[in-house]
Amino acid sequence: MQRADLFRPMETDLKKSDFSFDLPPELIAQTPLERRDASRLLCLDKRTGERQHRRFFDLPSLLSPGDCLVMNDSRVIPARLFGVRPTGGSVEVVLLRDLGGGDWECLTRPGRKTPPGTEISFGQGELTARVIRAEADGNKILHFSHEGIFLEILDRLGQMPLPPYIKTQLSDRERYQTVYSREPGSAAAPTAGLHFTKELLACLEESGVRLAYVTLHVGLGTFRPVKEENIEDHPMHAEYCVIPPETAALVNETRAGGGRIVSVGTTSCRTLESFAEEDGTLPARSGWTDIFIYPGYRFKIVDALITNFHLPESTLIMLVSALAGRENVLSAYEEAVRERYRFFSFGDAMYIH
Repeated sequence: MQRADLFRPMETDLKKSDFSFDLPPELIAQTPLERRDASRLLCLDKRTGERQHRRFFDLPSLLSPGDCLVMNDSRVIPARLFGVRPTGGSVEVVLLRDLGGGDWECLTRPGRKTPPGTEISFGQGELTARVIRAEADGNKILHFSHEGIFLEILDRLGQMPLPPYIKTQLSDRERYQTVYSREPGSAAAPTAGLHFTKELLACLEESGVRLAYVTLHVGLGTFRPVKEENIEDHPMHAEYCVIPPETAALVNETRAGGGRIVSVGTTSCRTLESFAEEDGTLPARSGWTDIFIYPGYRFKIVDALITNFHLPESTLIMLVSALAGRENVLSAYEEAVRERYRFFSFGDAMYIH
């Protein structure tokens, strides 16, 4: 695992409350737009704080030939399962992390009704699980038993584990997937990529923008609130990520040629920054990362970022503030609220450059 303390920025004395802002609840987007790339795009100059209001389909005019767009190709699995205990009591299980051999780290509700040894049945017994142990953070390790292919069973029995602020199940599961998703394993979507269409990606390539992919399987820890007032004390969750050789080569070629590395989403950003060398080169690597990026961090690879609007006091708004400056980001968020932008997973986007 990439240890968090290797990536700790210099001490900043920043508090959780330094990343707060007022958000009217009606601005939290509950459903995606009919057209993915029709979302609004707030462009923020990280040096001057200057802002422009555009649309996401304007992106080809905002990037330059020779830039490299790095996207997370992880695919969300329908990881929310509803089962029953031998007593007849219902249990909700959310798959968080594949530990191999049929073992998964999971959330269970109600947690107190699922102690180690509990047997759970899903879909009339098509899938069964046994609670092996409880973790210190309250998560449970379950061992699953089944016949056939696990992911196919999940497709039949599972639901998409939408964020807690989204109250309606999707009629079309693919709207919570990026159009380039291909590696199953996430419990939540890398939502910055939801704005892309295949046509927009083709247009970007035609304009000379390079496309590269990493994989980071997003866990629900991405929604875990920061409880400590001193942000340096927050324990960051770990996620598994992969940088393929072709991506490492493309990123290194881009940097050597003077092009920019534009990360699509905080997950791609965390992946790149986790494995970047001090001189800014990127090796082909895979492994676990718990990197925590907040103001004071020195970026080694990422020059620009495409991202959604994030929750107040979250690790994600802290990462964005590390790139663009806390004052610039909070000012941009205030303007987005005034202009009635849509927030969070199905909301509008920012381009920080």
